[in-house]
Amino acid sequence: MKRRANPIFANLALTIASAGTLLILAIVPARAHHAFTAEFDANRPVNFTATVTRMQWTNPHAWIHVDVKQPDGTVENWAIEAGTINVLFRRGFTKESLLPGTEIVVEGYRAKDGSRRANGRELTFPDGRTLFLGSPGTGAPP
Repeated sequence: MKRRANPIFANLALTIASAGTLLILAIVPARAHHAFTAEFDANRPVNFTATVTRMQWTNPHAWIHVDVKQPDGTVENWAIEAGTINVLFRRGFTKESLLPGTEIVVEGYRAKDGSRRANGRELTFPDGRTLFLGSPGTGAPP
């Protein structure tokens, strides 16, 4: 004789599992995304010529990793935060737009902690084309 599961306990278990999953999904994106003012300083603009070393297509923001040659010949590695992947694609970016070795001019705002990270505002290619990197509505300067 087969024993049947009690439907009340089965429904209760499903409800608890669903609620737990929804709670986790609600918390994770809230932690992962941030406002501009949480990490970057509008009073510390950056503007430099750099060479792309890597483009990181991740969510919630893409990152452009670059080398910046200093006047004394040393090289600093910087990470530039850009908008979301979807927004960048709609603005004209492709996965081939920023291949390693591409020289660009970056305008943006430095991280509050003084690290070599910046929130990118605009990127200029060697041919003069410009692309807006920022995310609208994050609190960044217009």
